[in-house]
Amino acid sequence: MGKTSVLRKDNCEWNLFGGSKASSKGSGSFGGRRHRCSSTSSSTSSVSPQKDPRGEADALLFMQIFIHLLKSNIGTGFLGLPLAVKNAGLLVGPVSLLAIGVFTVHCMDILLNCASHLTQRLQRSLVNYEETTMYSLETCPSPWLRTHAVWGRYVVSFLLIVTQLGFCSVYFMFMADNLQQIIEEAHFTSNICQPRQSLVMTPVLDARFYMLTILPFLILLVLVQNARVLSIFSTLATITTLGSLALIFEYLVQLPRHSSLPLVASWKTFLLFFGTAIFTFEGVGMVLPLKNQMKNPQQFPAVLYLGMSFVIFLYICLGTLGYMKFGSDTQASITLNLPNCWLYQSVKLMYSVGIFFTYALQFHIPAKIIVPYVVSRVSENWALFVDLTVRTALVCLTCFSAVLIPRLDLVISLVGSVSSSALALIIPPLLEIATFYSENMSCVTIAKDIMISILGLLGCVFGTYQALHEMTSQAHFSMANSTSVHT
Repeated sequence: MGKTSVLRKDNCEWNLFGGSKASSKGSGSFGGRRHRCSSTSSSTSSVSPQKDPRGEADALLFMQIFIHLLKSNIGTGFLGLPLAVKNAGLLVGPVSLLAIGVFTVHCMDILLNCASHLTQRLQRSLVNYEETTMYSLETCPSPWLRTHAVWGRYVVSFLLIVTQLGFCSVYFMFMADNLQQIIEEAHFTSNICQPRQSLVMTPVLDARFYMLTILPFLILLVLVQNARVLSIFSTLATITTLGSLALIFEYLVQLPRHSSLPLVASWKTFLLFFGTAIFTFEGVGMVLPLKNQMKNPQQFPAVLYLGMSFVIFLYICLGTLGYMKFGSDTQASITLNLPNCWLYQSVKLMYSVGIFFTYALQFHIPAKIIVPYVVSRVSENWALFVDLTVRTALVCLTCFSAVLIPRLDLVISLVGSVSSSALALIIPPLLEIATFYSENMSCVTIAKDIMISILGLLGCVFGTYQALHEMTSQAHFSMANSTSVHT
């Protein structure tokens, strides 16, 4: 599933678990009003202690945080893992998934440690990713970085916006692909579930038509800004997704499976694997918000390691079993490989419904960064109109991005390589160096952090290049050729 999130803008905390609330220095509200919150000072000497605004009624328990952690890491990228394993090889794929998962969880732990250390040093509470980056740079030994610390916050905010809007674009493609298959195969869908044959069908309507059909409904959805209504959407998305995943795994464990699959794939396709894999580990931006919402924050590391271990296990199982089941016919989303019978057509429909409602939750993160910034620059009379207009424009942007590049697998790889790798692998190790360097940080830790950041940077550069190269070389293909819709 997608993320259910807490986002803080300056000193405002946006709580999608149960409403909005503000710290003692500012106030905010959902809706079209101007958001007035005091800006965080760029000087550490001017930061004053704050009372933790997390109330007992809003705090979440161990199991609730565990479920939210799972939801934040299981989305459309999860269903693309079989193709990712195909791009890496039957042996290299699962091993690489495990390695990327270990590095990502370690970087999440680094982010937690940096945030905890900075909150104690600066006597603050509820520090998010953007603030952690800024405060870390403010306290690092380099005078130049201290002077430009606020740009660290801007960079992380920009990457979060790109990542979340990228997720939303992928949602358009996912829903369009599955809706296209459901509708155009309805006339010969049967009650008997048999494996799909490799005969390629020519779609009656282009997938872009389905994207444009979905667009008005998603615009109406994101105009809903009530947190309680969003929590209902989150519940619906969770129920439909869990039901769909149960049926997908039930089908994957059935025999027969393909044999003699390559253990190692081409290095070019492995670069696409990296982007897809890191895209799937999309929960790094949720680590601090979830900890800030936990009733007993000291228990969060246990939740993190338990939850992410289970997530990595699911990733490896789905990727490996999916590739072994469908072999060279593996599609960008495993739902497109499911049999053409009413049971598994309902799986596609349920998962698409879950993704539809998750769109609003994913969209909330960039909206709460962009909308208050734009609204604050107009008069009170125009605030509501500008608020709704910006939201509508952002939804249209994600739709048109999907229309221009209707390759689900390549967009997942591109978004993962460009922004997800920076948020998950590149920035956290650098933050650890900036935060703890002046406190006798060991050379081994510094070398480890530099190595992780370099690996993330290499994956970012080469993965982005390969994804863009694939998009350019196959730009003349139609959506039918790209996704290979089978019957």
